[in-house]
Amino acid sequence: MFIKTPYIIHGWVQKMLSQRFSIIILLTIMTITVTAVVFTSGILFGSKTINNEGNVNSIGVGVYWEDNCTNEVSTINWGYIEPGSSQDSTIYIQNEGNIPMTLNMITDNWNPSSASTYITLSWNIEGSQVNADSVVEAVLTLSVSSSISEIDSFSFDITITGIE
Repeated sequence: MFIKTPYIIHGWVQKMLSQRFSIIILLTIMTITVTAVVFTSGILFGSKTINNEGNVNSIGVGVYWEDNCTNEVSTINWGYIEPGSSQDSTIYIQNEGNIPMTLNMITDNWNPSSASTYITLSWNIEGSQVNADSVVEAVLTLSVSSSISEIDSFSFDITITGIE
């Protein structure tokens, strides 16, 4: 009896696992079939396309040589400037967006990097507000310190930003 018990239990477990496996296979096939029927017949599936429209607030900064905004500024050539002097350049800033913006200007990428110690750029409209589709005149002033030395030429970038 001791020897036969494990075999009887083992046979019973095999029969039970075989039945469970058959049930799992049957349920899997039924699930796949039902899913295929639902998607192909559209019984539980639907969709609706809704058109959308609206407006997006935007800010665009245009920089031009004249107030009718025809010729865009890409480079300003300051020419020769004497130590201890300054030079002006007039440009026009256009708000090309649809909401008012506040203007900000920074300089960077100085070459040589020491030039920013002796040369400064300012303008007369820092923090000014410009309405949508409006144009304002800006006077850029480049000033060179009288103590500048060992700099024969320079370059830098100007970034003009409009902030909501």
